[in-house]
Amino acid sequence: MREGSRWKKYIGDRAFYKMILAISLPMIIQNGFTNFVSLLDNIMVGRIGTEEMSGVAIANQLFMVFNITIFGGVSGASIYGAQYHGLGDKEGVRNAFRFKLLLSTVLTVAAIGLFWAKGEPLISLYLNEEATTRDIGETLRYGKNYLYVMLIGLPPYAIAQSYASTLRDTGETKLPMKAGIAAVFVNLVLNYILIFGKFGAPRLGATGAAIATVISRFVEMGIILYSVHGKHRITDIFGGIYRTLRVPGVLVKKIAITGTPLLFNEGLWSFGMAVMNQCYSVRGLDVVAAVNIFSTVSNLFNVVFLSLGSAIAIIVGQQLGAGETGKAVDTDRKMIVFSVASCLVLGGLLAAAAPFIPHIYNTEHEVRQIATGLLLISACVMPLNAFNHASYFTMRSGGKTFITFLFDSVFVWVVSIPIAYSLAHYTSMPILPMYLCCVMADVIKAVIGFVLIQRRTWVKNIVS
Repeated sequence: MREGSRWKKYIGDRAFYKMILAISLPMIIQNGFTNFVSLLDNIMVGRIGTEEMSGVAIANQLFMVFNITIFGGVSGASIYGAQYHGLGDKEGVRNAFRFKLLLSTVLTVAAIGLFWAKGEPLISLYLNEEATTRDIGETLRYGKNYLYVMLIGLPPYAIAQSYASTLRDTGETKLPMKAGIAAVFVNLVLNYILIFGKFGAPRLGATGAAIATVISRFVEMGIILYSVHGKHRITDIFGGIYRTLRVPGVLVKKIAITGTPLLFNEGLWSFGMAVMNQCYSVRGLDVVAAVNIFSTVSNLFNVVFLSLGSAIAIIVGQQLGAGETGKAVDTDRKMIVFSVASCLVLGGLLAAAAPFIPHIYNTEHEVRQIATGLLLISACVMPLNAFNHASYFTMRSGGKTFITFLFDSVFVWVVSIPIAYSLAHYTSMPILPMYLCCVMADVIKAVIGFVLIQRRTWVKNIVS
């Protein structure tokens, strides 16, 4: 009996998993579908040639920094949004949304200005001189064309994320899922038409992929806005939301104290990932192309633990806001175990598929070999990444954003980047062992995360 009771600490009953899936499954479906279509898009561009694929991949490294910075900006306010919802304070949720919208606007204007003025030198950082002049010139041209078109899609993306994150704070995950699926379906169809020039359309290649993505961003935003502001709106949370854009100074101060580390964390972490990939690119354009294949495929398999991390922030955050601290600790423990166990299965599936997926691309044999090796490494460390991701969102749910800042982005800049930079510039180590050394540093992070969770300093109600 005692053995069975011990396992009950880590494994929930049917009602528990039904609750988790009600929140996380729509996000898993949305993110899974989005990443699957991204994989198909990636394959379409990859069918044109390695230079096109590499140019798009490099530009998307820059947009990843923007996307994740927006995520960090809205996440600070979402901590309060989820806990306000648990407390039953609708006006608190509305004020958290207003803060998100204003901050997203500022970040979007800054990003458009930066990418417009410095797009070419930023792309050039990834172009190693060991490649031929033609490879570098063509890759740079494709990357620039893709980047400048994609700038048009930044405002609708930021607006949609502000709305979608607030909907998720209140437990409404189906609408963002539906809007996201509709958008990626539009993106997929338009990619096929515009990249390859089907049905009488011009053959635009990488530029066509950018146009399709921009149109899909407006579709996603339009569906969400119509659903929450239209005649048959699905929630009253956004009722009268624009009577004022003023956010109470007390709440601004609270979100600034709690959310600023989160904003800087996401921005510095995503920038750190871009720097890591730049270190990998020192090994040549074959590595740039292989990393693009690997990251697109692995993102598809990572959607489960990424979505479960967001579910931890929502469910545990609401329980903390409602004052159910004991329940929050129990829920968090079981969700972490569920996430890691899920990734043991998914890691096995990725390892089995790794030797075959790169052959879909119209690229060189060396690129396929490197991509296969990267995917196998990713499959092995997926449970480790799941635990670290769940630990991050556990601490975030209780407002411990400075700790998450140290745990996440500071770790990348103090540990991971020095390892990658040193191996890239001071050794001739091939890319696969180099990448393995970099990812295994996350074992240190897992130990730190385990200790922080056990100490329970994150168990805190920050809104009552």
